[in-house]
Amino acid sequence: MIVLRTLSTSIDTYTVTAVIDTALCIGAGGASGSLADKPIVRNAEGNLLIPGSQLKGRLRHECEKIAIGLGWEISESPSPGKMVIRRDKAPNNFRRSEYEVSGYDETYHCLISQIFGDPVLPSRVIFEDLICTEDSENLAEFIRPGVTMNRRRRTAEENKLYFLETSPPNVSLKFKGQIHLLPNCPSYAKPLMLAGFKHIHALGGSKSAGLGWLSWATLPNFEVTDADWDFLAKGRKNAAN
Repeated sequence: MIVLRTLSTSIDTYTVTAVIDTALCIGAGGASGSLADKPIVRNAEGNLLIPGSQLKGRLRHECEKIAIGLGWEISESPSPGKMVIRRDKAPNNFRRSEYEVSGYDETYHCLISQIFGDPVLPSRVIFEDLICTEDSENLAEFIRPGVTMNRRRRTAEENKLYFLETSPPNVSLKFKGQIHLLPNCPSYAKPLMLAGFKHIHALGGSKSAGLGWLSWATLPNFEVTDADWDFLAKGRKNAAN
């Protein structure tokens, strides 16, 4: 097993704890051994978890919205062909020093790509899975029925009853994990990610049906400076020009 802290002493590690206020539904593709059509995802020890990839993707989406609101240009994810901007074909709004990355002389990379990565630039932040701290033996299997709706006719489809496995509802389960900021992670990532976390109120599937709603018991204790805020504010100033 590789331990990140043994690779570099300059990696910053932060703890994140989510409290699931309702039942959580994150399906495990191809899983078996359950009566549910969509079993809930677990690790090898049987613990419930929120995949780090899902948290990273949701946080990226929220950070994109915030950066756009601040006037920054953002690459069009998740389309691989539009996430990397070639300098010889870049729109004028992308021709800025803030989108230049050392060692990548032929491409521009938006602020979000410089944090979370893109098809050319590696991610500068690593997300571990959030693991449920409750002993798996104390969590009974909870099956929730559902039915596929025809949105055009606004009626239930024939023979489309299905069953979802969720975490037990209304028991405030805690899911704890870590995120790691690599040495080359830009400083402005800290205030942007912290704001993004505070915009995440639900994870997993069937959020519109009330599943996966959460609150944050622990957020990263980032040290944010005035210079970080001033940098992010430059997007709006340049947009005005």
